[in-house]
Amino acid sequence: MKAIGIIANPASGKDIRRLVSHATVVDNNEKVNIVKRIILSAQGCGVKKIYIMPDTFLIGYKAIQDLKISKELKIDVEILKMNIKGNVTDTIKATKIMEEKGVKCIVVLGGDGTNRAVAKSITTTPLIGVSTGTNNVYPEMLEGTVVGMAAGAIATGVSNIDESCKREKRIEIYKAGQLVDIALVDCVISKQKYVGSKAIWNMEDIDMVIVARGHPASIGFSTIVGTSLIVGKDEDFGALIRVNSGSNRIKAPIAAGTIQELTVDEPKVLKLGESVQFKPNYNGIMALDGEREVPFKIGEHFQSKVTRNGPYRVRVDKTLEIAQKNGFFKT
Repeated sequence: MKAIGIIANPASGKDIRRLVSHATVVDNNEKVNIVKRIILSAQGCGVKKIYIMPDTFLIGYKAIQDLKISKELKIDVEILKMNIKGNVTDTIKATKIMEEKGVKCIVVLGGDGTNRAVAKSITTTPLIGVSTGTNNVYPEMLEGTVVGMAAGAIATGVSNIDESCKREKRIEIYKAGQLVDIALVDCVISKQKYVGSKAIWNMEDIDMVIVARGHPASIGFSTIVGTSLIVGKDEDFGALIRVNSGSNRIKAPIAAGTIQELTVDEPKVLKLGESVQFKPNYNGIMALDGEREVPFKIGEHFQSKVTRNGPYRVRVDKTLEIAQKNGFFKT
């Protein structure tokens, strides 16, 4: 079946970092427009069926209604039949349903947190992350039309998945030997004790940062590593750095428009699968891809490692290059 899925998170880009930085706002009306462009482009490139996650802003419904009124919609676009709670569980559930329905590609509109939620339940379905969040290291700034073309190339089989997709890295967090959560970009270990607002902010409470990728041209906590050591998304290693210790003074772009001075140790390279043991002498919380998720207490035993068990990511440029060579754009 030449089908794709679309997950558009109405809550992406609305955390505390919007209040304390100068990040670009992608409002929900613009997300509706992006979804419309993806639908029309995918339709024009051979996709026959599209499933969309329901949400509290009715992004999918509005996109469908507008395209029906303009008489541009020619294929079947269906809103998934599922009860929604208005939180991250909607994204996780929608991903599972889309895979069960056999979609060939899932397009995600959101930030690092939304893509992480998809990655928690996705198995082998290729993923395209479109940046509409606050800190966007994992998803890319992509035009909806181009996204629809790439999704169409994957769904129709014109672009070979083995060549056009790449298995991503992820950070795996274990407690007492059991996998408890993952991150696609970074895990920040903090001495803050409460979840509060999801986004972590106080730099003086940070103890350690573990990254699957880190580059000075990004923003967010992964740049605390990236300003000292570049960890490419395709390189087979991760890294760890201690914060508020050591003797190295750095400045890092930890949020949009925010350059923070920090004291750090030298970063340590982590081989894929290399275990990092963590048995804290304080109560605190782990922030995964910028959101506080895993609280811990003194003496609890945690383990983390960077692996290649992340989602299959569509390399959009490569996908369309392969499609072009295979005559995808000829009529």
